[in-house]
Amino acid sequence: MTDTGTQVDLRDLRSEMKREQRRLMWGRVRRNKALIGGGAVVVLLVLAAVMLPPLLKLDPLAIDAVNRLKAPGDDHLMGTDNYGRDLFARVIVGAQTSLLVGFVVAILTSVLGAAIGLIASYYRTMDHILMRICDGLMAIPAILLAIALMAALGPKVENVIIALTIVFTPYMARIVRSRAIAVKEEVFVEATKVQGAGGLRIILRHLAPNTISVLVVQATFVFADSIITEAALSFLGAGVPPPAPSWGNILYDGKAFIFNASWMTVFPSAMLIVAVVALNIFGDGLRDLVDPRGSGLTRKRRGMRLPFTGFSRKNKEGRS
Repeated sequence: MTDTGTQVDLRDLRSEMKREQRRLMWGRVRRNKALIGGGAVVVLLVLAAVMLPPLLKLDPLAIDAVNRLKAPGDDHLMGTDNYGRDLFARVIVGAQTSLLVGFVVAILTSVLGAAIGLIASYYRTMDHILMRICDGLMAIPAILLAIALMAALGPKVENVIIALTIVFTPYMARIVRSRAIAVKEEVFVEATKVQGAGGLRIILRHLAPNTISVLVVQATFVFADSIITEAALSFLGAGVPPPAPSWGNILYDGKAFIFNASWMTVFPSAMLIVAVVALNIFGDGLRDLVDPRGSGLTRKRRGMRLPFTGFSRKNKEGRS
């Protein structure tokens, strides 16, 4: 009876501890204004991109030559472009393309970067091989590498995703590797090795779970930078092929009419800025949540991120 009572007491204690941990976590989430504000804006953008086109029956390809370059008004909330297409419809539907590319690239980059980083952190031979490949890719400016890959693959949404995944995976792999190496030196990992655990078990059971927090935070920055890079590629004619709408394509169409029809540039630029800023604020809030000890440092280092990488200078300098 005593053993049974002790087990029941231990289960109750564990349940109470879990409830207390959840309560503390939700308290930290509620106090994290960056996480809530940035996340709310991102959710609103996603809902608008997904729900408004079918609800409002938006057609981004409908041409109305009579009303070409019409200023914003009641009939056209954001005006029309040089072909008479409704700019509001193109911006909202273009958000689907830009957000989809950013999300898929963030997922693929996280998976591939985690796999490469974890393998490199545990196996020294693979570390030399994989990290030298990553160094070679990181030596080329991200936007130039993306343009070169798109020139080889051809302008297509799927190829944009492939190119951006190749561009951003080395950065993610470096960050995961750095975190995994730190975890590998912990006492519990050494104890697991002494007990005879294999490399795969250590990677999956100990290294991988302890790198997820870093992985998720950096994925938000990859999401934002993928949107920027996709827009840059489309603006240069190497991204999503027209007439399919994306924010970069709309900006490309508007550059020739920037003085006569400035709304063709202002509205897609505003949407691009809002999406990227919201994702970065959400990422900063998420970083404060998973690493409260670095919250003050996070606020001091905002604005120090490298262009087209999404990673801090600290990560860039500590990649070796």
